[in-house]
Amino acid sequence: MSKAAAKREQILDRLADFLLAEGLGAASLRPLAAAAGTSDRMLLYYFKDKDEILAGALERTAARLTAALEMSEITPRSRAQLEAEMLALAGSPVLWPYMCVWLEVAALAARGDPLCRAVGHRVALGFQAWIAARLAIDGPVARDAAALGLLRTVEGAIFLRSVGLG
Repeated sequence: MSKAAAKREQILDRLADFLLAEGLGAASLRPLAAAAGTSDRMLLYYFKDKDEILAGALERTAARLTAALEMSEITPRSRAQLEAEMLALAGSPVLWPYMCVWLEVAALAARGDPLCRAVGHRVALGFQAWIAARLAIDGPVARDAAALGLLRTVEGAIFLRSVGLG
């Protein structure tokens, strides 16, 4: 890996830390650069524009969440059992900052932000696949439909918790 590529990877890790701590609302260029330990001009040396910076940071954040979720067994189980596990995971102190970032991504996507819509879509498909791999339901169509239903349930619970009704 080149020195520039290694530096970019280091920056992405710092930016993911920033998003998890501060959220997308605080993600203007100067605070992002400060979090990365560089200037805004140097940040733009490694990334062509703010959208590329945010896309990279969100992808890194998603990769970390995926890695955390992959620690869960792939053993198929009932929808009720998986739902209980997912609700506990989503509300855990370790994963709650990720849920907060995804709520922001979803809100911005709903407002038509193309970057958040694209990133949010990829993340949601990943969540659906993760759920489907753990459901004890015969047939891929039925399993995918049940996974999407479970994803709706968990995302709804995350939203309700965020507004104080969890």
